[in-house]
Amino acid sequence: MYDLIIIGSGPAGLSAAVYAKRAGLNMLVIEKNPVSGGQIIDTYEVDNYLGIPGVNGFDLAMKFREHADKLGAEFADGTVTSIKCKEEGTDTKAPVFTVVTDSGEYDTHTILLATGAHHSKLGIPGEEEYIGKGVSYCATCDGAFYKGKVTAVNGGGDVAVEDAIFLARFCEKVYLIHRRDELRATKVLQDELFSLPNVEVIWDSVVREIKGEDKVKALRIENVKKNEESDLNVDGIFVAIGIHPSTDLFASFVNCDEGGYVIAGEDGQTSVPGVFVAGDSRKKRLRQIVTAVADGANAVTSIQDFMVGKEK
Repeated sequence: MYDLIIIGSGPAGLSAAVYAKRAGLNMLVIEKNPVSGGQIIDTYEVDNYLGIPGVNGFDLAMKFREHADKLGAEFADGTVTSIKCKEEGTDTKAPVFTVVTDSGEYDTHTILLATGAHHSKLGIPGEEEYIGKGVSYCATCDGAFYKGKVTAVNGGGDVAVEDAIFLARFCEKVYLIHRRDELRATKVLQDELFSLPNVEVIWDSVVREIKGEDKVKALRIENVKKNEESDLNVDGIFVAIGIHPSTDLFASFVNCDEGGYVIAGEDGQTSVPGVFVAGDSRKKRLRQIVTAVADGANAVTSIQDFMVGKEK
């Protein structure tokens, strides 16, 4: 029986594991993937994590895991299938939750949801092959690598337009590729986009293939109105067609917003006492490695307070 079970082993979960062990909590991390680290293991280079510029994403993930291992954090492989709530009695030491996985069940006083989020993908040839080699899903994370280069953004909503505006600050040329003849982004963003001399919108078009050798060289684009295909030479493409929190299993368990993000403040406390959330699955403005790590630390501090209050 545990004080804390952390579901997920990305930056938020691993940060929480470190803080939990330092706090003397009996804890367990449940991870469904064979390698810890979450999304960053697919990132070729991370250049915005303080103090470690230019680190390979996989290497950074391994450093996080090594830190947790050094402190004696316990890990278990498995996919969580449900969470059962137990009725609390007078015995404050009794477990409150049972976390059910495909490989076993675990009792715990508190739970930290650190399941992260995933970017929607195009599902076209070349996409998986060139992730981290010209294919990116985060302009804030990777945009600086394309200074003076030619890039493309795929999408038509606020995020896509914001990405194009951001990239235009240091890229030689930015193409915004959208399947319709008008954008879905807010007017103020559109006005700013259209005022930029180095941004060109490619209307009524979809990306059919990402081409390259060691890295991205060109995009195969189809104009859906003219049924014509052509190649567009670029150094990279930023896919901005949506991001979805990995919270489907918990949507009926804790309060979530319309997008599926778990509603919680900086303390990580969800609508269910004893259940906390950290990282990209939490409703917040900025989703970066540094904010996920901070979430993990904040949540464990709140969990400590919760445990103390429970024992009184």
